Amino acid sequence: MQLDRFIQLNTPYSRQRVRCLLAEGRVTVAGHVVRDGSVEVDRFIPISLDNQCLQAAQAYYLMLHKPAGVVSATQHPEHQTVIDLIPEELRQGLHLAGRLDLKTTGLLLLTNDGQWSRRITQPSSKIAKVYRVTTQDEVAVEAEAVFRQGIYFGYEDITTQPAELQRLDRYHSRLTLYEGRYHQVKRMFGYFDNEVTELHRERVGELTLDPDLLPGEFRPLSVAEVALF
Repeated sequence: MQLDRFIQLNTPYSRQRVRCLLAEGRVTVAGHVVRDGSVEVDRFIPISLDNQCLQAAQAYYLMLHKPAGVVSATQHPEHQTVIDLIPEELRQGLHLAGRLDLKTTGLLLLTNDGQWSRRITQPSSKIAKVYRVTTQDEVAVEAEAVFRQGIYFGYEDITTQPAELQRLDRYHSRLTLYEGRYHQVKRMFGYFDNEVTELHRERVGELTLDPDLLPGEFRPLSVAEVALF
């Protein structure tokens, strides 16, 4: 939204009067006098008129260790949601930057900054998501090559993007994906008739789940961590 439009909507002044206020240097954005009404502003930028605050929004960026049995949603009629794990005073406008299945555990990001979350979730970003996978049967030796080539999903008529599989031992693997298809990990291992019994997301991009966070706990991201995306 343009600054002059924002002031007009949040004060009793006409558009012409708003232009005068701007010209007189009575409007500050993030502590700086701004006279150009065409400047784009969002809801995370402090804006004042005559030292009176018109907007003092704060952006929240949270890392959550999602436990199993909790839904990746803002609300759900049956299950506890990840938002329920966050204190009420931080919930306003909070949404998920990516999702995890009901039984999947690990790193989940939450924010009220839509532009930031879109950079993480839009397909063109191709941000790596790293999972630790436990399977019922031994991981097939040829799985690494097959995952790297991509697997055809007939229902969507698509072939998955190349994925990196590292076999840790007979029943445990580390899988890196660059997309997020419906139940993708389970379906990829299902190609070998091998059931995924545990799935845990360790990392998104260069951001790794804090080892000090217990399931259900969260913490704010540091400035450096926010800047990773």
